[in-house]
Order: sequence, then C-alpha cells, then structure tokens
Amino acid sequence: MRHAVRPRGLPRPGPVPAPAPRSRIPRVRSLIDADALRVLHRAARVLLDELPRLTDQLVAVLQDQEPAYRSAIEHDAAEIWQEVHRSLRHSISSLLDPRGARDAARRCSWKIGATRAEQGLPLDAVLHAFRLGGSLVWQGLVDETSRAAPEDVRLLVHVASDVWHFVDEHCTVVADAYRQTERHLAWRRENRVRLLTGALLDGTSRIADLPEAALALELPEQGRYVVVAVGGGGLGACPGAQAVLAEGVRVHWHTGVDADHGIVRVGDDTEPVVVADEQPPGVRVGVGSAVEGLAAVGEARRLADTALSLCPQTGGTVRLTEHLPAALVVSSPDLGTALADRLFGPLAHLEPADAEILLDTLATWLACDGSAQRASRRLYCHRNTVLNRLRRYEQLTGRSLSRPFDLVEVTLALTARRLLPR
Repeated sequence: MRHAVRPRGLPRPGPVPAPAPRSRIPRVRSLIDADALRVLHRAARVLLDELPRLTDQLVAVLQDQEPAYRSAIEHDAAEIWQEVHRSLRHSISSLLDPRGARDAARRCSWKIGATRAEQGLPLDAVLHAFRLGGSLVWQGLVDETSRAAPEDVRLLVHVASDVWHFVDEHCTVVADAYRQTERHLAWRRENRVRLLTGALLDGTSRIADLPEAALALELPEQGRYVVVAVGGGGLGACPGAQAVLAEGVRVHWHTGVDADHGIVRVGDDTEPVVVADEQPPGVRVGVGSAVEGLAAVGEARRLADTALSLCPQTGGTVRLTEHLPAALVVSSPDLGTALADRLFGPLAHLEPADAEILLDTLATWLACDGSAQRASRRLYCHRNTVLNRLRRYEQLTGRSLSRPFDLVEVTLALTARRLLPR
C-alpha cells in the first residue's frame, strides 16, 4: 500500500483539536423555558374551562371602552358574544398547542376582520378589541398562576413575548382581512354604480332599479338632468374630464368606447350652463337638452350624442338647443340624404367643379343672411356673380330662394350635405 507523499515546505499536520466544551447556558435556558411552558399550560387549561366567564368579562369591557362595539352589542348581543367566545377559545388553545391550533385561530381572526369590514365597524375598533382580549387572557394567566402557585408567576415572564407576539400576529391577520374585504366591497360598489349609470344612459334601467340608482349616485329620482357627451379626448372619469365643465358643476362620468358621458343635475334655468366656453384642444363636447327625472336619462344621452355628432372634428362645444334644425337632419340620416338628393339632384349633370361652385355660393349666401354683397367678399368675386349663380341654381332646380318653404328645404338639404356621409 502506497503512502501519500507530503509536499515539501508544508508543516506537518497537528492533532485534530478537541471539541470545545458545550456552554451550560442553553441548557439552563431550556430548563427555564420548560418550566415556564408548564406554568403557562396549567393556567391556560383553567382559562379554557372558564371561557364563558372570560367571554362575559370581555364583552362587558368592549361595551364600556369601545363605542363602536357598544352599538354593535346593542344591535346583536348574542352574535358578538359568540364571536368573542370563539376568538378567546382559539387564542387560549393556541397557547396549549401552537402548531395544531394555528390555522384554525388564523381563520377565526380572518373571518372576524372580514365580517367587521362588511358591517362597517372601524378597523381601529376591531384591533382595539383584539388587544383588549389579549390583555384579558394575559391577566387571566397571571391571576390563575398567582392563585395556584404564586412562586411560579416569575416564570411567566419567559413566555410573555410569545403571548404578545400571538396578539400582534392576529392583529395583522385581522387588518389584512379587513383591508382586503374593504377593497373588494369598494370595487363592488364602484362596479354597481358603473352598471347602474350605464343602464340609465342606455335607457335600459328598470323602474324597480331607479331608487337604488338614485341612492348610489346620490341623485333624486325626480330632478332635471342634462347629459354631456365627450369625444376626441378620451377623458372619461380621469381628472381632466372636469375641464370640459363649467365651474362648480358636479357630474357622474361613464366611460364609453366612442364617447364618454356625464350625467349632470341642473336647476330650473331655461338654459343651464353646464360646460365651459373653451375646451382643451381636440376635445369635442355635445350637450343635450334637459330632461325630467332619472328615468329619462337615456333620452338625454341620445340627445347628447346627437349634439356630439354636430361637433366639428377639430373640437369645440355644441349645445343641442342652439342647433335644432341640424339635429333634425342627423337624427334621421335617411330622410336627410333623400332631401339633399331631391334638392341637389338636378345639378348632377353639371361638371363636379361647377356644381360645387353653385352649392358653395348658396351656402355662403345663406351664412351671410342672404346678403349678396357680403357673400361676394367672402367668395372673392363680384356681387353680380353671386346673384347670377343663385339664379342659375333656381333655374336648374325649379326652386325659388325668395319662397320661404323652398328656402327652408334648401337650408336643411345643405345641412345634410355638410353633416352626413356621402
């Protein structure tokens, strides 16, 4: 058998050092902990047998020291008693069997946090109740040990941190459950408000749902309402949406695909001021006519959409009450198209450029309140040129621009030509 060769220059290995003697402190500590646990378990078993008395005591303390629980106890004393009893039982059982009772105790605390959040009890009150319960259990352990074995009270100091760590841990569980439930409830409320608002705007809200909608939106069923339609800016319920409104106007926004809609309660003014005079660049705003009652908000939304359809693509504000003839045209596009075809069809045999000149002259003349002189300045031509073009239109179509009925038809047909797709 070959022996390993030790490289030159390296010192010979010395003897393996003997293990250092173990400290006696951990052993002493473990003995103290064992004695402390024995004292803790003995007192905890007594408290477990006295749960009804402890429950009565804690309920009385809550009623005396926590106003939020005072009203809850007055409302349903039996339910509060059972909850306190379960919580104390799980807490004391966890002192006797930390591993075996841990999950059940945490589930109990979680349920309490979630239930109190659903009932709207303040979180501070719930956490205060848990700390009062922890104080009651700790005092019970001290009192029982003082009665049964006064010399062992000093040993409880070694388990005090474990007891209060349990209380802190379960306060955290309660707070997490409370906040999670609170967030879920807030989401449900917001979603319900969104659904109710959407149904009002769509006109699909049931009569039976109106009281709930009024309560959720904090609006009266019987009131005067205007709907604002906003497009081009993608505003919806973001902070910038308020920019389209007049100062002090309160609105309930509902985000849509093509436009966002806001429900605004207005007063009895004949023409309420709902939107600001100037809008952010590119934002298009349509303001519908006022309607009576939440049940009519669907019609108000339709009117707002009509106003929005009249708004230029470059942006601006259109109030429906100021553009009713145009609203009539876009509300019935088939009839508007038919009217335009009837009034301008005879120009179809002209060159497109010639027909365009006649129609532009006609529209400009109407925009100038029938003044050929003003129209000529806008069109950069002579006044007689304007009059000649108008007479030519009358000859080609058989219409008379001096006849009121024909003039109304021509005006509506030009509006249809401008607003409706060709």
